[in-house]
Amino acid sequence: MARIAYILLCHKDPDGIIAQAQRLTAAGDFISIHFDARASREAYERIREGLDGNPAVTFARKRIKCGWGEWSLVQATLNAIEAAVDAFPRATHFYMLSGDCMAIKSAEFAHDFLDRNETDFIESFDFFNSDWIKTGIKEERLIYRHWFNERNSKALFYASMEWQKRLGLTRKVPADMAIQIGSQWWCLRRQTMEALLEFVRKRRDVVRFFQTSWIPDETFFQTLVRHLVPEHQISTRTLTFLMFTDYGMPVTFYNDHYDLLLSQDYLFARKISPEAKELKERLGKLYAAKGVRFDISNEGRSLFKFMVDRGRLGRRFAPRFWETESSLGRERTLMMVTCKKWHVAKRLVDRVRQVTNMPALDYLFNEASTPLPDLGGIQSTLEKRTRHRRALVRMLYDYWQTDRLIFCIDPANIDLMQDFYNDKAKVRLLEVDCDFTDEYLLGHAKRVGLAGERTPKETIDRILPTIRYDVKFESDRIRDAGFANIYRVRQSASVDENTVPLAEFLDIPMEKAREIAGTHYLFVD
Repeated sequence: MARIAYILLCHKDPDGIIAQAQRLTAAGDFISIHFDARASREAYERIREGLDGNPAVTFARKRIKCGWGEWSLVQATLNAIEAAVDAFPRATHFYMLSGDCMAIKSAEFAHDFLDRNETDFIESFDFFNSDWIKTGIKEERLIYRHWFNERNSKALFYASMEWQKRLGLTRKVPADMAIQIGSQWWCLRRQTMEALLEFVRKRRDVVRFFQTSWIPDETFFQTLVRHLVPEHQISTRTLTFLMFTDYGMPVTFYNDHYDLLLSQDYLFARKISPEAKELKERLGKLYAAKGVRFDISNEGRSLFKFMVDRGRLGRRFAPRFWETESSLGRERTLMMVTCKKWHVAKRLVDRVRQVTNMPALDYLFNEASTPLPDLGGIQSTLEKRTRHRRALVRMLYDYWQTDRLIFCIDPANIDLMQDFYNDKAKVRLLEVDCDFTDEYLLGHAKRVGLAGERTPKETIDRILPTIRYDVKFESDRIRDAGFANIYRVRQSASVDENTVPLAEFLDIPMEKAREIAGTHYLFVD
């Protein structure tokens, strides 16, 4: 039966690495870990202590400081491979992983799959004739020597290449090597791995060539396997499911991708979001499961392409195929706090957080700086948040594992309010009615660019009534919209008068509502 030695390259999240190693070895497999030397010694020792006594775990004998695109990634991999070959003589296969990878099939399924397929699984396409490289330099990766990293020394990287070009310092590919390219996530048989290590020991000229090539982790193993193994024993594919955007960035998977991932014809998936705790938990349990039946449809890439194409046609934000419901959910309660004085609303929701411990956000759709968890980029800009508004709010419910959520919203965003009111969720709105002095309105005019420090007093006197009317108009629009479950607190009201609507809006006891309403600095400008 197949026994897999996983080659794990990682640089962060010691607890996640320990958990991943325990899951994989509990099913009878092995793991060899290389933890980036750029990471702290304390984190590395934490991993070693956490896995101490597990005979199915070994570590690369030497830690390398790794840099994206550099030979250091290949050397780190070789160090972990050598440790695995020596430590696990019963390992039949060696499978390359990163800390962002997780199994999307059971160990039982993976072992049976490898037993039925006596091949090496590695992408290896002709470097010069394939279109595997989508952007950036291509031939220059090989014919010039690269001593600098393009990501952190961009000027030196391109200056070095330009000088080599001017001086005619191109070099040739090793004569007996047909350079291949492909994903670095491979699964190789033991005999292939032993032959590859022997080749590395004997052919230092080839090693030196790749040591100064650019992004050698996409060419080194791919080229050597094709050189050492008969073509009929190579499956030119990876067993790790990954997708890339048009910009060459890997697509990240989240909690709602569980069913999609299981239906793909792969054993692992990359990249799993660090925030996708539910997905990680479910996939972690899956690897040790017995008798699980997988219905392989393998539609992941075509679905992704379809959704991206919809974006180009202006229909990108249709409901996802793998979501069971596009609504926030009937069982959920959404509470919106609207106030033209943003600092007042922020103080209010901050007190709500302190007193009730409910998740409460500032101006989610108005301020890009509003702190949010990493939700896969959907939260990165105001434009994305607004377009993906229901998906974003659903993710926030899932992130905090709650059915009650509060956020602030500007009174001008009445269309957004209406959209949420059209949802199946229970929606409430709290309007905070503030007093507006001329001084405050003048400051507002300066903040939004309607006035400056040198604006004549006559101009100020003309625009202040207009600004005051705009504020009142926004409040009137909210009243005219006929929203259900709308509550109001007023700056001019007493603490007792504001306590009642707060208690009803938040559905909390009167004592807690009074504690919030009695915040002495709430309306201070």
